[in-house]
Amino acid sequence: MTHVCAVPGADTWAGVAVPSFPHRRRSGRAGGPLRILIVSASMGAGHDTVAAELARRAGEAGHRPHVVDVLRLLPYGLGTGLHDFYRASVRHFPWAYGGLYRAFLRRGSGSRPSGVPLARLAADALTEIADRTGADVVVPVFHLAAQLTGHLRQRGRLTVPSVVFVVDFAVHRQWLHPGNDHYVCLTEDAARVVRQDLGVPADVTGPLVAPGFLRPAPGAPRWRELFAVRAPGRTAVLLSSGAWGAASRPVETARLLAGCGGFLPVALCGRNERLRRRLSAVPGVLAPSWVQDMPGLTAAAGALVDNAAGQTAVQALAAGLPVVAYRPLPGHGAEGVAAMAALGLTRPARDGDDLLAALHRLTAPGPARDRAVARGRAAFRDGDAVLRVAEHAARAAG
Repeated sequence: MTHVCAVPGADTWAGVAVPSFPHRRRSGRAGGPLRILIVSASMGAGHDTVAAELARRAGEAGHRPHVVDVLRLLPYGLGTGLHDFYRASVRHFPWAYGGLYRAFLRRGSGSRPSGVPLARLAADALTEIADRTGADVVVPVFHLAAQLTGHLRQRGRLTVPSVVFVVDFAVHRQWLHPGNDHYVCLTEDAARVVRQDLGVPADVTGPLVAPGFLRPAPGAPRWRELFAVRAPGRTAVLLSSGAWGAASRPVETARLLAGCGGFLPVALCGRNERLRRRLSAVPGVLAPSWVQDMPGLTAAAGALVDNAAGQTAVQALAAGLPVVAYRPLPGHGAEGVAAMAALGLTRPARDGDDLLAALHRLTAPGPARDRAVARGRAAFRDGDAVLRVAEHAARAAG
């Protein structure tokens, strides 16, 4: 899990390292470096990946970022329970998660459950951390955190601005709380939803990825050598199942690609070792352990088969890798894939034949691949928008 960035002599609160600063005027109000509190969640790896990159950029700009996991701020072990329940649902009972998504998260009219009652259980912890770090601005990158900061701002308990970074292509209702000061979204469509539903400002940044995905990757030749040894003459296609290894009929998909398709399926199983062993036993499939060099791997492959419209898909687009969506996870996965498809960032495949046809077209040199690569890279329009909005909000509040 992600912790608040530790410093020597830090105090602790609920197992989280919290820097302690003397009571004084906040740095941002004097025009100096800002203390930026980023609130993430260890739901898979996507939110933490975004938080880490945002923190890196903030530090590079001379600010003092701190990252905290909102799940660790929930009392009574609720954060751990929520994490474990969600992971089990998407891995083993995706239909159940789909039902929960429709009830709690999907946008629409009518009275439905809110995330505020759960989020406000972490209220004391977050205000304590904001005070101890001397935060000038708080940046939630997870929907429960956005509910929490909106609740606290609305009641005056959080005295510094909250700038929400919506990291999903499809904005579900738990991202939305009118108490937040500003939103930054991946697309103009998402920003329009925020403005319509909340009436608060919303800017557009495009996805946020580490610089290694946007430039030549030194690790790519090593991956190409491995692919050539494992399957000479075959194009490597990545099969994504997220950090938790959640996918619908992954063995069937891998066999299809390795057999009828003539590809080398590279199955990304996250930390799901059981799934990795199953896929490793399929002839013609490469199923590596947790991959540290994702820039090199994406640069060496021919395409990505995606099921969740998450960070792996975003990283592939940045690296110039065409993305084909197949059997998306219910809920946020399906809605995110639909949003990406509407923007031309992914090509949905209806069935196995459609999947193979799309992959053969997009992995071959030519106009179809060139168009897919160009659309993907064009999505990265303004990677510093989140930091710029946070800076402006913090200094305006002073």
